[in-house]
Amino acid sequence: MTIQNKQTDVTTRKDKPVFEFGLYTFGDTVPNLHGVQVSHKQRLKEIVDAAKLADQAGLDIFGIGEHHTLDFAVSSNAVVLAAIAQATERIRLTSATTVLSTVDPVRLFEDFATLDLLSEGRAEIIAGRGAFVDSFPLFGYKLDDYSQLFSEKLDLLMKLRESDRITWSGQYRSAINDLEIAPRPDQRDLPLWVGVGGTPQSAVNAGRLGLGMALAILGGSPERAKPLVDLYRQSGLEAGHDSSKLQVAVTSHGYVAETSQQAKDEFYPHYSNYMGHFLGKRAGGTAAISRSDFEMMVGPGMAIPVGSPQEVAEKILRQYELFGHSRYILQLDIGNMPYAKVAKAIELLADKVAPIVRREISKQKQG
Repeated sequence: MTIQNKQTDVTTRKDKPVFEFGLYTFGDTVPNLHGVQVSHKQRLKEIVDAAKLADQAGLDIFGIGEHHTLDFAVSSNAVVLAAIAQATERIRLTSATTVLSTVDPVRLFEDFATLDLLSEGRAEIIAGRGAFVDSFPLFGYKLDDYSQLFSEKLDLLMKLRESDRITWSGQYRSAINDLEIAPRPDQRDLPLWVGVGGTPQSAVNAGRLGLGMALAILGGSPERAKPLVDLYRQSGLEAGHDSSKLQVAVTSHGYVAETSQQAKDEFYPHYSNYMGHFLGKRAGGTAAISRSDFEMMVGPGMAIPVGSPQEVAEKILRQYELFGHSRYILQLDIGNMPYAKVAKAIELLADKVAPIVRREISKQKQG
């Protein structure tokens, strides 16, 4: 890729494209196929390099999740995103996701307001309950309070965006009595999305609050997620929110290579390694995914896009027909995938997949 030429083709940060493409990572450090574990230092370097490449290639969003075990290199996504902010120019920077139930919303807001200033208005937050619960005992929270903690802290986080002085009280945190909240972000309203897995009530709550919904679709057919999107939009409209504010992002595992066979051959061993490692930990054994099961999981009609640029684009467009979403955010670097392959997939996503999808969506909007 010739970066200098590519820069003339991308939209600026303020000129939102017809459909946004992005990447996210959790920075896993699971042992590779030969049993070698990448160091946290190397993994963090690769994350920053991937973000720089994504920015130069013209992608729109780069997200970093958080975990609190030695299987991952990132526990403080705001710190890593701040480093990326200094190495990039236009790509938006988001958490993916922030486990809101086990973080102080005031500290979270301060961190991302600071990131927003450092990045000149590129910060966002995706707040979720989290599929992993390692942060609960680490930070002294009870799993029994899982849902209540999230609801209360989301309420506080929303209020923190509204004013530089707030008064607030709740059950799980000390009250705030007319105190200043500093610094204030560069953006007037720091974008806040709610990460949703498969729980209908989570979709309803995101719509009721008028926040964006980042919908994780990590398997199965995309049609299974359609009711969640419908619930989200229905709840938002019933609460009086403008339909244009009810934005949906889809997040997914996936991979793109020059051909379908190459994509599956390269992605399968790392995907099986990744899923087997974490599913095995939960089950107390091994849980490797067979090649035949993998072929079914990424086959036609399934949500996970693994294939040639044309195949990946077609899957994203099929989901657009179902959801009418405005963003697609992909996790490529799974199971210690070599960085060179991740970099090539980023270039294919930006150079080949994104133009196909944006062109077809533009035609639909014009028609």
